[in-house]
Amino acid sequence: MPASPVKDKNYDLVHEVQMVLENAWRVDNYIKDAEKSGDNELADWFRRIQQNNMKAGEQGKRMLAMRLQSENG
Repeated sequence: MPASPVKDKNYDLVHEVQMVLENAWRVDNYIKDAEKSGDNELADWFRRIQQNNMKAGEQGKRMLAMRLQSENG
């Protein structure tokens, strides 16, 4: 397997940012399902999960940008 031009830690960060943002998108469907069935408690719980994922995704994007900028001068 050829060596990756991306450092392992940066690849890991990119992958995790992608995963949390994908989960935030997926949870949107769960919120709609809970609302449709009238379960506001569950919908609110899913919203908190979505907010946490979005926060983690935004933090990860900022962290990645700073790291790539410092590595590339």
